[in-house]
Amino acid sequence: MKISVSILKSKLPRSKCIYDVEKTDADFIHVDFMDNTFVKRSTFTKDEVLELFKNSNKDLDIHLMVNHPKEYIDAFSTLKRCKYLIIHSEINHDISELIEYIHFKGKKAGIAINPYTKVESIKQYLENVDYVLIMGVIPGFGGQELITSTTMKIDELIKIRDDYDYHFEISFDGGVNDDTIKLLDGVDIAVSGSYICMSDNYQEKINTLR
Repeated sequence: MKISVSILKSKLPRSKCIYDVEKTDADFIHVDFMDNTFVKRSTFTKDEVLELFKNSNKDLDIHLMVNHPKEYIDAFSTLKRCKYLIIHSEINHDISELIEYIHFKGKKAGIAINPYTKVESIKQYLENVDYVLIMGVIPGFGGQELITSTTMKIDELIKIRDDYDYHFEISFDGGVNDDTIKLLDGVDIAVSGSYICMSDNYQEKINTLR
């Protein structure tokens, strides 16, 4: 299982938090980008993301919690270490077109589903995506408690992937800690935020998840 560290909630200044994550053996930094449209919160500005991660030594999985992702796909695809650009299935756009556009920009395309969105609703896209992000909490704020029913989607996605010989990675984000990690059997990438970034030893917490 790979570990992606979300820096959404930390007791350190953002740049110091990123610096400390980059010193660990985490596989990814998970960038939660919100512009106060899809969720009622803003995190970074577009320019802040470009500045903070222009020299990153970690691959980035950038989670676009926005209603109009195209301008951000354009901007963040310029980041050298951006590996995945993830859009939400619930937005009112042509999802297939956006997946194709992310690929056109040379990045791997991900699709995220909120806790009460069914796997069936994204089945038509799974042949073409590289990454599926299961949200275990309501998106927008770090430190929430895992909605345990969301973990059932893991087996659903594994079955679809096996049945159709698809190749997407399965990721899980929300309430991931040393206790709930036991519920995520089969996940390829576990995203953990406050459990790591509210601690005094990032590497120690990553080790417990592994």
